[in-house]
Amino acid sequence: TNQWFLPAVRGDIPPGCAAHGFVCDGTRILVFGGMVEYGRYSNDLYELQASRWLWKKVKPQAPSNGSPPCPRLGHSFSLYGNKCYLFGGLANESEDSNNNVPRYLNDFYELELQHGSGVVGWSIPVTKGILPSPRESHTAIVYCRKDVGSPKMYIFGGMCGCRLNDLWELDIETMTWSRPETKGTVPLPRSLHTANVIGNKMYVFGGWVPQSAGGEISAPDGEWKCTGSFSYLNLDTTEWIGLISDCQEDKSNLLPGPRAGHCAVAVGTRLYIWSGRDGYRKAWNNQVCCKDLWYLDTERPLAPSQVQLIRATTNSFQLKWDEVPTVEGYLLQLHADSPVPPVAGIPGTGIPETSVLSSQGGCSLHQSPQSLPSVPYPEMKVDHPSQTNNLIPNNVQVALSSSSKVEGKEKVAAPENKVTQETMKNHTDATGFKESNAPSLLPVCTSSAQTSGNVGELHDLDKQSVNPDASVSSTVSSTQTMVTQQAVKTESSSTNGAVVKDETSLTTFNSKSEAAETAYVMPSTKVNTGQTNDSHSSRAPQRPPAPVKTRDRRWYDVGIFKSNSAVVSQFYLLPEETLNINSKKEGADVLDYRLLKKQDLFPGTVYRFRVAAINGCGVGPFSKISEFKTCIPGFPGAPSTVKITKSVDCIHLSWEPPASPSGNILEYSAYLAIRSTQLQENPSQLVFMRIYCGLKTSCIVTAAQLSNAHVDYTSRPAIVFRISAKNERGYGPATQVRWLQGKVTVTHS
Repeated sequence: TNQWFLPAVRGDIPPGCAAHGFVCDGTRILVFGGMVEYGRYSNDLYELQASRWLWKKVKPQAPSNGSPPCPRLGHSFSLYGNKCYLFGGLANESEDSNNNVPRYLNDFYELELQHGSGVVGWSIPVTKGILPSPRESHTAIVYCRKDVGSPKMYIFGGMCGCRLNDLWELDIETMTWSRPETKGTVPLPRSLHTANVIGNKMYVFGGWVPQSAGGEISAPDGEWKCTGSFSYLNLDTTEWIGLISDCQEDKSNLLPGPRAGHCAVAVGTRLYIWSGRDGYRKAWNNQVCCKDLWYLDTERPLAPSQVQLIRATTNSFQLKWDEVPTVEGYLLQLHADSPVPPVAGIPGTGIPETSVLSSQGGCSLHQSPQSLPSVPYPEMKVDHPSQTNNLIPNNVQVALSSSSKVEGKEKVAAPENKVTQETMKNHTDATGFKESNAPSLLPVCTSSAQTSGNVGELHDLDKQSVNPDASVSSTVSSTQTMVTQQAVKTESSSTNGAVVKDETSLTTFNSKSEAAETAYVMPSTKVNTGQTNDSHSSRAPQRPPAPVKTRDRRWYDVGIFKSNSAVVSQFYLLPEETLNINSKKEGADVLDYRLLKKQDLFPGTVYRFRVAAINGCGVGPFSKISEFKTCIPGFPGAPSTVKITKSVDCIHLSWEPPASPSGNILEYSAYLAIRSTQLQENPSQLVFMRIYCGLKTSCIVTAAQLSNAHVDYTSRPAIVFRISAKNERGYGPATQVRWLQGKVTVTHS
């Protein structure tokens, strides 16, 4: 929400202190040391359980080979695994707090933590190599390469009478200190800066630096100033890269101002910078306190999860996908199996391209908290940036591959899951948005809330009216839900409710795409899927009769959405001038949706969906492709409000009748996904056994039946059920439910 709040804490609340050590371990926070008042330092350790806002003063055991850490400030306190590492700081040699006699430290301690809450005690590791020189107000981070399992702690800069810019490395496994050789331009000597690890980079921002441009001053009485310079160290190659120089002008206030003593925290791939103070060494009384919050997007966001279906009607889908942290919105696209005609007569305005990037790519800095295109996109619920400033060249290429389909054979005409996987060779080919991994730094507005909607539970969603025009015995849409004993959460599927008369019969569903790509489907014709669709509603929109060949698949924008859900009933048609995305240059103008025509969805039609997240660096990679089909009129809707109650030797499965039965319900069928050799060969092709057929809206699933259940690990471990209703015209879409299992040990007989 970008809103500050003041929690009501309780327990052993620590006194206010400055320059303390601070680590976050899950939902608990540990605070060590700091300056309680001028000349009086602390060596107390406090733990805050943020889930309960409970403070507790903890007393770790003293080390067996020495004294515990003395009171100090300006030390580093770093977490890795279940241990915290304390290095250096500044102590007061005088017992009189009014008579401050500073002593710089370079001692090194290890604090072992208990799981969840509490600590074990301090220890003094025996280290090899040369210790870093004494210092305070330095930074320390821990990094472990993915291909090399040895974690390293890096110490940079600090103060020891003069500012420092040396880099030290500690191999935590061997406890060996060393000074790595670096490439590139080393940042100016500094103290009270911040350093944070995102990926394989250590980002260093701000601090006190020499006032002279050359940075030659190292004497204790030199002139110093706060800086807004920004660099990162590639921890794999030990190369320094400058992002914002100390002398870079910022007349438009698009960059964080110079500051020291600020705080910075990494959330995912985003770096937040808060507060600090700005001033000169000889103007202590005129220092300015900063109260602004900024964030830096260091790379494009990750791909979201596959688009999930909540509900389908004859001409719309209600969709959701998992949230991606620290993004500004989502680009949703669809592709229809039946060709969509190009729109003539509409002026081509270029490819959709996020306005936060220039044609060269780069860092974008905005005055507003949102970083989304400045043209009116459909369903947009965000503010638009007023201007951009490109700072950093982008030289990172993202490799994406071409589309592929997974095919399978169908044993019995039964639920079919049409979910294919597809990635892209080039991001511009797929979306028209340019790629950039360059960081984008933005101020965060905290005066107003930003909403992010989550899909509710199925039993709440299905209380709403479902369109009575449900689908049928070709590939139809279904509702899939994730079930616990208390709640039902929605997921995705696309199923075919088929009649299986024998209780022991097996039902499979596959991801084979059978729809024709070279012929339009008229509302009264048959769909070329190997199965027959019954007549469509006369209200269905008419399609152009002329066939259009689609040599390559084209994706159409549904819109950009602030939250991770959408109701889709239309999409935007591209003008002929922009259909060939490959021929467009990167510098093309932003596509203006106001100039595009909308196309309604058709009944009984298969649509593919994919979604990509957007942040200040641009549009990330697209999700895997999901495939859903709009319903055909006249068939019952999916059963709703599915509940699972566990007993000692069985479970009780119950549901509510479809909100739109479209006639009399003749029977219900419930299916259970079971283990099979076919499933081992193709995990995406589930095999179902019917466990119930009758008029009741509940059934018992015995322990014997559950012993054959397949545990699906595509997300969280779950047992999968399907329930569908039948009326005079046949079975409608199935409700698929995932009964979450927690830790599951699967045994195969």
